[in-house]
Amino acid sequence: MKLGDGVEQSIHAVAMLAGLAEGDLLSAAALAKFHGVSTSYLLKHLQALSRAQILATVPGPKGGYFIAKPPEQITLLDIVLAVDGPEPAFRCKEIRRNGPNPLPDNYFTAPCQISAAMLRAERAYRSELRMVTIADLLAQVIAQDDGRLAARSCAFLDANLRHTKPT
Repeated sequence: MKLGDGVEQSIHAVAMLAGLAEGDLLSAAALAKFHGVSTSYLLKHLQALSRAQILATVPGPKGGYFIAKPPEQITLLDIVLAVDGPEPAFRCKEIRRNGPNPLPDNYFTAPCQISAAMLRAERAYRSELRMVTIADLLAQVIAQDDGRLAARSCAFLDANLRHTKPT
C-alpha cells in the first residue's frame, strides 16, 4: 500500500498546529515553508482537513489554520481518511471472471479470496491508525527531543506565528 505525499504532509501540519497555543495560527505558506513542500499542494490537503473538521481557518491576509479539536481526539486514521478518502486501498474488480473460457456465475458466489484477504489487512491497518492520536505523537517527539527540535520550531514560530483570535 502506498499513501500519497499529502498524508505525510498533513500529519506533520496537524501535529505542528496542535502544538500552538489557543488563538495562534499559521498560514499555509508558513506550514509549507517549515516542511519544505509546495504551498499549493499542501493547501489542497489543508482544505480537505478543514472540510473534515480536523482544522479550522481564519480567512484573510492575517488568517491561517489552527486545529479544530483537541489533539487527543485526532487520530492518524482521521487524517488519512480526510486526505485520501474512505475507499479501501484495494478494490477488487473481479478479474477472475475475465479471460478466455469464462466459467458460469455459480463459480463466483463466494467473495474472491484475494479481496477478502486484502480487506482483512485494510481493517487491521485502519485499526492501528485509529489507535494513534496526534497527542500520542507529540508526546513521543517531546520525550525524544534533546532541545534542538524545540529550538528550531521556536525560531520559526517567532518569525511566522499569527496571533489572530478565532471567532
